[in-house]
Amino acid sequence: MKSLTIINIPIFLTLLVITVSSTINPIPTQTKTMNEILYTFPEESIQHEGTWLQWPHHFQYGKRFRNDLDPTWVEMTRELVSSEKVHIVTYNAKEKERIKNLLTASSVDLKNVDFTIAPNDDFWIRDNGPIYVHDQEGNLVIQDWGFNGWGGKADYKNCNAIPKKIGQKQNRKVVDLNTILVNEGGSVELDGHGTLMACKSSILNANRNPGMTQKEVEQIFTKYLGATNFVWLDGQAGLEITDQHIDGFARFGNAHTIVTMAPEDLEQFDVTPSDIKKLFAATDKTGKAYNFLKLPLTQNTVRTTYGKDLGYKGSYCNYYIANTKVLVPTYNDENDATAIQLLQQLYPNREVVGIDFRNVYANGGMVHCVTQQQPKG
Repeated sequence: MKSLTIINIPIFLTLLVITVSSTINPIPTQTKTMNEILYTFPEESIQHEGTWLQWPHHFQYGKRFRNDLDPTWVEMTRELVSSEKVHIVTYNAKEKERIKNLLTASSVDLKNVDFTIAPNDDFWIRDNGPIYVHDQEGNLVIQDWGFNGWGGKADYKNCNAIPKKIGQKQNRKVVDLNTILVNEGGSVELDGHGTLMACKSSILNANRNPGMTQKEVEQIFTKYLGATNFVWLDGQAGLEITDQHIDGFARFGNAHTIVTMAPEDLEQFDVTPSDIKKLFAATDKTGKAYNFLKLPLTQNTVRTTYGKDLGYKGSYCNYYIANTKVLVPTYNDENDATAIQLLQQLYPNREVVGIDFRNVYANGGMVHCVTQQQPKG
């Protein structure tokens, strides 16, 4: 992400008071060795049951803020309903009806849409929402990692409750990792085959995990995500509110490909020269070098639909892979078509579609930041 302001960031839910003991399971006993793999994170492109979205509302930032963002969520829902289920988290019952009316007025089919009603402050579900993984028996479970508003920069305690609320609704096991590690979903990229890529600045940071060493963090990621090979960039603490999430500029397009930018564009996107070298030297767990797909930045700085020049260019790397679609942020820029074309070559069996993200990008994030996949199973 380029420049997330402290105003306009995620917070979410308080829902359904159901006895937690039936749904929230304790962390597996510490008698197991820390290096044992208890859970594995599946590649994003595997078959989904659905996609989670959290819809913008007016309770935190007002109706103009909400109205500027509604069209983006309508378009994401429109594209996703033909691909998979769309699970929408909405602030309250009145907002649910408002959203249903918006979707109906835009001729969006609601048969693949369901709603979870819960108070929330924002919409960045990638960072604090449920992380779906497989246990050793292949069962799909939810992990609830710690979330503290990007290192205490924002008071988003309700956001941290979302995974438990969804687990309760789905009657699904939830592994509570809140006391183990603060870890936003946008902080880590996994290829689904044992490699994890991240910036140290958003994890090994005193504002998230004070006193924790890289080795300790790696042991946790091995145990709970199945990662045994690590591509660490230094990142830049304080660059913006996320302390430089990896998913803004480098993604695993598939098991063999990292989607990023050309070095000169990465530098423009505030990635340091030393991190650029580390990124392009990345290898998978077998020691094999990755292929690299380099997407452009926008040609021009991004201007919102309401006329604000953000003063920085847009990234296309923060896209989302659904079952039959790939949703790419677009910016009303000449390079939109180029990015879509390049990604279409990478995903020939999916339709790559652009979603206008100019107004969302004014708050720092893009498509991947506001979506969360639920794999089948």
